[in-house]
Amino acid sequence: MIVRSPSPSGTGSEALMGEPRIEVWAPRADRVEIDAIADGVEVREDLTARADGWWRWDRDPADVGILDYGFRLDGGTVLPDPRSAWQPRGVHDRSRWWTGTPLAERDPKWRGPRSGTGTLGGVIYELHVGTFTDEGTLDSAIDRLDHLVDLGVDVVELMPLAAFPGRRGWGYDGVGFYSVHDAYGGPDALIRFVDAAHARGLGVCLDVVYNHLGPVGNYLALFGPYFTDHHHTPWGWAVNLDDTDCETVRRFIGDATRRWFELFGIDALRLDAVHELKDDSPHRVGGIHLLAQLAEETAALSERLDRSLDLIAESDLNDPAMITPVAEGGLGMSAQWADDIHHALHVALTGEIQGYYADFADPTALTATLEGAFFHAGTWSSFREQDWGRPVDRERISGHRFVAYLQTHDQVGNRAIGDRISASVTPGQQAIGAALYLLSAFTPMIFMGEEWAAATPWQFFTDFRDETMGRAVSDGRRAEFAAHGWAQGSVPDPQEAATRDASVLDWSETEQAGHAEMLAWYRRLIALRRAESDLADDDLSAVTVDHDTDTGSILMHRGRFTVAANLGTEPIEVTVPDSGAGPDLVATFGEATVGGEQSHTVRLGGHSVAVLRTA
Repeated sequence: MIVRSPSPSGTGSEALMGEPRIEVWAPRADRVEIDAIADGVEVREDLTARADGWWRWDRDPADVGILDYGFRLDGGTVLPDPRSAWQPRGVHDRSRWWTGTPLAERDPKWRGPRSGTGTLGGVIYELHVGTFTDEGTLDSAIDRLDHLVDLGVDVVELMPLAAFPGRRGWGYDGVGFYSVHDAYGGPDALIRFVDAAHARGLGVCLDVVYNHLGPVGNYLALFGPYFTDHHHTPWGWAVNLDDTDCETVRRFIGDATRRWFELFGIDALRLDAVHELKDDSPHRVGGIHLLAQLAEETAALSERLDRSLDLIAESDLNDPAMITPVAEGGLGMSAQWADDIHHALHVALTGEIQGYYADFADPTALTATLEGAFFHAGTWSSFREQDWGRPVDRERISGHRFVAYLQTHDQVGNRAIGDRISASVTPGQQAIGAALYLLSAFTPMIFMGEEWAAATPWQFFTDFRDETMGRAVSDGRRAEFAAHGWAQGSVPDPQEAATRDASVLDWSETEQAGHAEMLAWYRRLIALRRAESDLADDDLSAVTVDHDTDTGSILMHRGRFTVAANLGTEPIEVTVPDSGAGPDLVATFGEATVGGEQSHTVRLGGHSVAVLRTA
């Protein structure tokens, strides 16, 4: 792997891409050994103790062809490297020594997605490597990149790649902040994927999980105080961001972030559930929050590399401070996911109002979210049983700083049977939802297969080889949904290989009736967004939405354009802005005609949508 930092040699984090050495932080150990197989020869040697709890192997790993190594702490069992890039024998075994060529040497002309302007405002496509293709590898995913180019995608977002137990899983139980899961092809395959995407003009975003590690294969606590009981999360003790020795833990995360950008050539990182990064540093020690630290370091790295780099937060807080610059007292994230937009669209299209969807039955929810991202903006949240969120200043904050979507891995996979929205609504209803978010002032994101209304589900699946853990996951999943009335036999078993297999996309659907029409609709919407500046504009204050819950009509006005939709089943007539010459239909799904008693009237069939040029 890369050099550890800060290191006692004085090289610090600036040596991240410098001379690679094997070092490990183990401040509580009295003795640390490397236990390795070097070109087939067993090696067991003491590491040299250095300052601040760091230990170093004095030999140069570059002198070895294939080096599988681990560490023994005070004579204990062999443990993988906390900064391992590759675990070819699984998360419990030795690490494989690996170094790669930084992007600056592989492709010095790359400046980032969208000709260097970055991810914000572009079209993101979220995919899971293990189910995107039958093979479930990064190399096989390369073969489908041209589909994304034809669709109009700007950035491919990969769900987590960190090594996790077994071969199949979502990736959120990863245990290696620095690793690329071997079943997906390992670190070399990720470099090939990034280079192939860049060659097609596509940026790459990587979903990373810094708020916890999975329950199996997590050995960090044996090395040092990586966790603290001063805070707790849904997964147990929190990652140590503000307790004793937190500086090295924070650097552990900072170095991982820099490495994804600089070495692999990733263009953006999606940071999972940042509200679970428990950090009281600004209050306890006068420091800055980890997110602000990452924002400042990423900005400096972007300037040095002369490449656009973005950090996108998944945040449940509904707080604009998340995307407010650090210099203005915020946390400095480039953008954040906006679940409220999804929830409002989902309720309007499906009528589901259980759980956290209940509040979004409010007739103002769809208008509020399409105009200002947050519905809960200092208002009562019945699901949380408290007031929640803060309002977005529509005059100051760019709409591109909010990622909007109709589906995500969570919103599909966390359903009992992993059913997509296309299983609950008509094609026309999905087409309406797509038009409203793809032509919004936000940064739109498509979940893989959504663009052709994939019939395959996307279910929750795992591959824990530990029998007790596997049984607990299966039983827990069934019990969770049994409480909501689901029969146990109807909920797929996460541990069964068939559950993953059922979630693999069926690419033959793209040419089948119904699916092909939806794909053409998504392509048309994205093409319009690219061609018409009004439809890509980020000015939230210029967005107005008229939603009549009695008739089911919704009008979203975007500069010279209006998206007109009929959420109901019966035909309706709506009035759009009058330019004098009457509106022009530029895209339709379902039944839509212009004209009636007045030239600026549009007749829409049930579950139909039209995009009109009105000026």
